[in-house]
Amino acid sequence: MSASPSPKNAPASSSAPIASAAEAGELTAQFVEVMDALVAIVQRETELVRAGHLAKAAELEATKGDLSRRYIADTLRLRASQTQLARLVPADKLAALRQRHDTFRALLQINLTVLATAHAVSEGILRGVNAEVQRRNMPNTYTAAGQRATPGPRHITPLAVSRSL
Repeated sequence: MSASPSPKNAPASSSAPIASAAEAGELTAQFVEVMDALVAIVQRETELVRAGHLAKAAELEATKGDLSRRYIADTLRLRASQTQLARLVPADKLAALRQRHDTFRALLQINLTVLATAHAVSEGILRGVNAEVQRRNMPNTYTAAGQRATPGPRHITPLAVSRSL
């Protein structure tokens, strides 16, 4: 799959409503095609993140972004064409398209949960590392009352993270 859309799959330049049954069929087929490609990318990303291969998952970003733009363009056009679609497309096909879209949304929810979990875990790890670095850099002193002294800001060392590794 290439990162650039082919002319057939290029997003509509406007969200103008459809005018004919052929256009309705083309739009729904294109929408299903984009949704299927996006499902494949999202499933792959979910698998990679679950396995801890974050760098490989990040490589999917450009393709996922392109497919997302096409998905949004098609969704806007479908939304603008609701009345025409109801007239031109059989009800069973529209129901199947809605069902497929609901399944897609459920898959996206799983993907977002996995990504949020990975984010929370990595944030927790970084906070733990930072706390340990700060604890080691702070002097162990006590006040006259025997309480542990709170170090000033000059004893706090910032934590730097390299994203290029």
